[in-house]
Order: sequence, then C-alpha cells, then structure tokens
Amino acid sequence: MSNTSNALPIPFGWFVVAFSSDLKVGEVKPISYFGKEQVLFRTESGEAKVLDAYCPHLGAHLGHGGKVDGESIACPFHGWQFNGGGQCTKVPYAKNMPPKVAGDKQAVYAYPTVERNQMIWAWYHPQQIAPTFDVVTIPEFEAADWHIAETKDWIINTSIQEAAENGSDQAHFVYVHGTVEVPNTDTVFEGIQRVGKLVAKVPKLLEDGSFDPSGETANIFLTTTNHGPGIGHQQFTGALESVMVGVSTPITANQLQLRFVFVEPKTMSAGQQMMAAFAKNELCTQVQADIPIWEHKVYLESPTLCDGDGPIHQFRKWFKQFYAEPTAAPTNLRVAS
Repeated sequence: MSNTSNALPIPFGWFVVAFSSDLKVGEVKPISYFGKEQVLFRTESGEAKVLDAYCPHLGAHLGHGGKVDGESIACPFHGWQFNGGGQCTKVPYAKNMPPKVAGDKQAVYAYPTVERNQMIWAWYHPQQIAPTFDVVTIPEFEAADWHIAETKDWIINTSIQEAAENGSDQAHFVYVHGTVEVPNTDTVFEGIQRVGKLVAKVPKLLEDGSFDPSGETANIFLTTTNHGPGIGHQQFTGALESVMVGVSTPITANQLQLRFVFVEPKTMSAGQQMMAAFAKNELCTQVQADIPIWEHKVYLESPTLCDGDGPIHQFRKWFKQFYAEPTAAPTNLRVAS
C-alpha cells in the first residue's frame, strides 16, 4: 500500500468515470471515485449522468437496483425518482412532494458531466464549485480515419500528483526505464496546461513500409500535453503518427485508476504498425516499472533536488492550483460492518 498517508488531497478537475461505449441507454452502474460513491446512468434520451449514490429518503444506493425511467433514475427501495440534475421528480406513493426536495431543490448532488473523446467525464470539486475549465477535445477521437486501437487499465495505490510528477522526473528514466541518458525535454507551464516536447530517433521507414536496411534514422516528435490533472495527451508525429491519452481518476486520495487509450490511423503500413506496437508496449512497460515505486514511496514536501532532476519544482507549483480546501461534509462511502 502507498505510504502517502493522505499527505496530498484529491485535486479538482474533470476525470473519466467510464468509456462511452460501456454505458448503454437505460443502463445503471455503481461507481466509486473521489473518496465517495456515485451512480452512473444513461437516460432514455441518451445522456450520461452522475449523481451521489445514496437516496435522501432512507439511504438506498441508487446504483444497486436503481432503474432508469425516462430522464430520471428510480430508487430500488421506494421508487423515488431523481433526474440528472439531482432534483426529485417523483415520489410515486405520496400526495405531496416533501418540502425538503420540492421544486428545483437539488436533493442529490449531481456531478457536472460531459461526453467527449468517447469517454464520460465528471467534474469533481471538494466544495462542489462549478467547472472552471472545459474538457479538451482531441481531434483524432472524432476523425473518421482514426480509431481506438487499444486500451490499458491499472488500479494503483498512489496519489494522482505522485503519478503525474513522473513525467517531470527526468533522471528516473535512466535508473527505472533503462534509457541510455537523461532525456532532455522542453516543458512549458501555462495556466491549466503543461506542454512537454521531446525528439527521439528511430529507424527510417522506406516507401514500402519496411525499415531502411542501411540503419538510417528518422525523427519522432513527441508532444505531451496535460490539460488539468486528469488527462495527459501524447501525440507522436514524424516517422510515427499516433496518439496516446492517459487519463487518471482518483478513487481516494491515495488510490487512482489509470487508463491508457491508444488512437491510430485506420490505414498504417506494416512498418508503422510495428513501430506503433513497440511504442505501446514500451509505454505500458514503463508504467509497470513505476508502479512498485509509487506504491511504496512517501511524498516529501521539501525534497533535496539537484540540477539533473528536471522541472519537479515547477511541476509542483503548477499542480498546486488544482487543490482546494475540502468541505466539512462527511464522506458517503459505506463502511461494511
């Protein structure tokens, strides 16, 4: 287990709670993120919605047995219905709506939710403040000649900041990932974005899609963009055209779900396919090597750094903007007896 001991809180931002293709019309799913429990459902009109899990009537979990009725979800216990905005739309056996939930009052907290890049995103803020930025649109997810080629999924016992900081820790690439030298990246922190650029040499591809037998090399340009704490977008251009999106969602302060989504052109040469397969395998292998360290390290507020470590201080200053003081409201996580 991680030794971070809640040293870092859960940041606010947009986070992926499911792939769009995994939630059918009328489907209801229990989910658990941000140290709480939620219900995810798709209304009959096709909209994905996320609410806090528990019915305000007598506490039933809406995600276990709840059913979609039009644009609302019906509680499995007594049939109370709540729409995607958290308002109570029906109490089937009552003559009058209880004053506590009557009118436009929000009876159950509704997470702002959008579908973009073929994923369902929920906005989390500990003070339930409305979104302060949007989910970035990645054009390749919408392009007809691109497709999702592969996905990977990990549950990791670490904080979201510790995992994200990895990209700014240049020296570890030699000792954990076996690179010949410390990579040199050009990183710019601006607003909610962090953009890093890297150039790497790979075998040159010939016109027939095979590798150049002379050993001549070509450049791959890798641009990594973070748009808030929940998404890292890696775009390969040059000798390889590919996109990898890494989305991190906090389950608790010290546990996260990390998903890799690889998006590629539908038409690729044999050489490009080989190169893409190598890049996908390498990225996943690197994560597997990082996980044991993340899960057993501690977070040091004032680490002793040297000139070869990379922009770790700059990264931490950038990430700090996504922290807010938590509310005094208790968690809704059910504790098993």
